[in-house]
Amino acid sequence: MRNIKVKVYPSALKLKKQEQLAWKIAEIASDKAIINEEAADMVINRIIDNASVAIASFNRKPVISAREMALAHPRKDGSTVFGISSKKNFDCEWAAWANGTAVRELDYHDTFLAADYSHPGDNIPPILAVAQQKKMSGKDLIRGIITGYEIQVNLVKGICLHEHKIDHIAHLGPSVAAGLGSLLKLNTEIIYQSIQQALHTTVSTRQSRKGEISSWKAFAPSHAGKLAIEAVDRCMRGEGAPSPIYEGEDSVIAHVLSGPNAEYIVPLPDINEEKKAILETYTKEHSAEYQSQALIDLARSLNKKVGSISNIESVEIHTSHHTHNVIGTGANDPQKMDPKASRETLDHSIMYIFAVALEDGKWHHVNSYTPSRANKKSTVELWQKIKTFEDKEWTQKYHDPDPNKKCFGGRVIIKMKDSTKIEDEISVADAHPSGNRPFERSNYIEKFQNLTKGIILPKESGRFLKDVQNLRKLKSGELSKLNVEVKGKSIKSRNKQSIF
Repeated sequence: MRNIKVKVYPSALKLKKQEQLAWKIAEIASDKAIINEEAADMVINRIIDNASVAIASFNRKPVISAREMALAHPRKDGSTVFGISSKKNFDCEWAAWANGTAVRELDYHDTFLAADYSHPGDNIPPILAVAQQKKMSGKDLIRGIITGYEIQVNLVKGICLHEHKIDHIAHLGPSVAAGLGSLLKLNTEIIYQSIQQALHTTVSTRQSRKGEISSWKAFAPSHAGKLAIEAVDRCMRGEGAPSPIYEGEDSVIAHVLSGPNAEYIVPLPDINEEKKAILETYTKEHSAEYQSQALIDLARSLNKKVGSISNIESVEIHTSHHTHNVIGTGANDPQKMDPKASRETLDHSIMYIFAVALEDGKWHHVNSYTPSRANKKSTVELWQKIKTFEDKEWTQKYHDPDPNKKCFGGRVIIKMKDSTKIEDEISVADAHPSGNRPFERSNYIEKFQNLTKGIILPKESGRFLKDVQNLRKLKSGELSKLNVEVKGKSIKSRNKQSIF
């Protein structure tokens, strides 16, 4: 690995493109690196994971809306849309839009946390859609996805977006563009221009994850993926991009991020070095913001120790800066304490999540969020007794550069009405690679089977799991096998007014 210094340069200096971050990203996207087999296995796991949560969210409103928009753009030699017959194809950018929204809706797929936040699995829908339309092979798809993960993970390590209230999809546009470059075996120049266009068009504010969180949270990554596809298409036709997009005098760094005097360090592999960043990412056992995963596990384990929650006086959660300020009371969002809040808001409230998991001793991707569940009197009373606090030690653990030492948990102090205390802590979620029960292939398969039960036929489930695990051997034109069809009667329509 090498550390790339990124800063703003005056236009008069005419910074050579070979010295720009976008070019250095493009170089590794266009290199001839050997595919790491462990990374390839993880790609298969994450395709299974994405399909699981996409089918589970199939008839949720945002997913229906995105799907119907895609269905209005049929294309004979296009891409598949999750749930729809594989015999029907659609424009790849619209398939990416529909599939990306389905994957993101339940907040239930993989994550990587460092200087910023990310869901690297958001790279898969647009790269897969293009791979299907361009009749690429399974090996081509693996290479493209591995690159997408590599770029996103390393941008997340080096450049913090959220401190400037910029949404994390600003790292997704460039990573998808780079992944598409690897998939399609494009030259460095085309990928370089595509990365710049993709970043330029995907910078948006974090208001989508603040206050009353709307369904846009589900659409945001699919929008970035769609824009990245369009950027690559334009650049393949010979078009250019705003440049240098990172280092320019009026660039993203200069006027959106830390300013003309800032310096960022972005780690990147050497040219032709194996790309393995996907192995540093982790998926979710529970449908909620990742920083709540470990605390859900802790709450479940404390359920029997606490007994009746009516005996609780207060609950303190001592955790990292990010957890406290994003999903804790440090966010200063009254909506996070509101029983009438949207599901998207509730899954970003550790106070609500911890209360439900502690009271129920379990977590469910649907039942834990229903309006009746959120308005349960005993839950609301407990919910209002929970506060979070930043602990510098946990913040330091959160930012540890060693992926084996990173922690995303916290310490919980439950004060009972009889003046006794129950204290416990957890470093990482049980499903984390360093957790009590790290997710393996069998766990991804079990998650898929559980989430798709009753929505797809057993025969289709078995067929998909067989084909996806055979990904390395899928030939050109066979990637439609990675689609999952739902039972015909399961397809719902919103029938709303629309343009398309």
